[in-house]
Amino acid sequence: MFALPYEPISVFDMFKIGVGPSSSHTLGPWKAALRFIQYLEGHYGLQKVQAIRVLLYGSLAKTGKGHGTDVALQMGLLGLDPAEFDVSTLNARLRDVSVMNKILLGGAHEINFDPREDIEFLITETLPFHPNGLTFLATLEHQQSVAQTYYSIGGGFIVQEDESPITSSVVQLPFPVETADELLHWCMKTGMSVSEVVYENELAWRSEKDIKEGLSHIYEVMEECIYKGCHTEGVLPGGLHVTRRAAGLHKRLIKDQIYSDKATWKLAIRKSGADFASILDWVSCFALAVNEENAAFGRVVTAPTNGAAGVIPAVLMYNVIFCGKDTMQDIHRFLLTASEIGSIFKKGATISAAMGGCQAEIGVSSAMAAAALTESLGGTQKQVLMAAEIAMEHHLGLTCDPIGGLVQIPCIERNTMGAIKAITASRLALSSTPDFAKVSLDHVVATMWNTALDMSHKYKETAEGGLAIHIPLSLTEC
Repeated sequence: MFALPYEPISVFDMFKIGVGPSSSHTLGPWKAALRFIQYLEGHYGLQKVQAIRVLLYGSLAKTGKGHGTDVALQMGLLGLDPAEFDVSTLNARLRDVSVMNKILLGGAHEINFDPREDIEFLITETLPFHPNGLTFLATLEHQQSVAQTYYSIGGGFIVQEDESPITSSVVQLPFPVETADELLHWCMKTGMSVSEVVYENELAWRSEKDIKEGLSHIYEVMEECIYKGCHTEGVLPGGLHVTRRAAGLHKRLIKDQIYSDKATWKLAIRKSGADFASILDWVSCFALAVNEENAAFGRVVTAPTNGAAGVIPAVLMYNVIFCGKDTMQDIHRFLLTASEIGSIFKKGATISAAMGGCQAEIGVSSAMAAAALTESLGGTQKQVLMAAEIAMEHHLGLTCDPIGGLVQIPCIERNTMGAIKAITASRLALSSTPDFAKVSLDHVVATMWNTALDMSHKYKETAEGGLAIHIPLSLTEC
């Protein structure tokens, strides 16, 4: 566990805009490469760099190919921003590096670089701090060597070796929160909702305008990802030959409704039917759409991870379309509440599947979505925390066993399960009296962490157990 006595985490730390398929294996290494390039440029100048090698350890080595770690490293070394660059150019950029065996460091300095030789997957070695370790080795003029080691600790968070894993600049928050009990204390003391407490803390980092614009942008990226996934057919890359299902399901559900943009599309969905079966199908469709995009190196919001990126958007879209919570204020409130629950799990346990299995990804995202939906639908602060507890309680022990090391089977379908469980947990909490609950959110966070410690490494994103070794598929790539 990487909890600190005081660890301020912003909503924009929990929700990062990036590229799939994995926050820990793709986005984290990408950011580490960017940081290493910035370090070299600031301390030595990129023009002095003659060669770079990257060593991958532990889970990054074992499932890095399937998770696109080598792809992410090349994009990071090129100096590309995962939140902004045109993802449609990714394959062309990879081809250029592969054909030329050269890379333009930071977009400014060309060196020889063969990704097949200069990115090493050390599958038998693990660094002690975290299973997701990677070391950058640079050779400068006059044979001077520079080495830095980073750890991708889940959700796109990275820390350098011997560095404190604080995510945002250290600030004094008006309502510091490390546990669910502390969050409830501030809610009860001030009378504020969970989202209001989070919003007041956010003001310690940025202006009201920046907060609102940032939250709106997060929603826009989520919505665009769902929309694109619902309208894209084909087979996912990686060798498993998984056929996209969201587009076909969308076509069946939308029926003959006509729409011309996202606004009229949402109206068409609402008109297509709001019976129980239809809503279940639509929520599943939304989640599938996001994680199919994620598996295809599309742009997603890490929520709190890429492997679990479909749960929160699916439940949020359910809330917008079928519950009528469609104002930007409603959406901001949802995201603020969800982020705080995620930060409590990160501080008290982990959001890294390499540390805790899939309970740390789908389980946490389901708890986040359940809490956010509960507040949005008028639940009390205690019911919000209860919803998060219920959602996680029924994900405890969930393993991470990706077939072929790809974020596809069972990852994509698991997002549909996490979304449905979140809605169920919310409904249960809204019809319950939290004062009579036997299990608190803090209890379940501690239990999740203990479960993670007990879990075999085979079920922690290594593709060495579970479905990953019991499905007789012939892979062309793993």
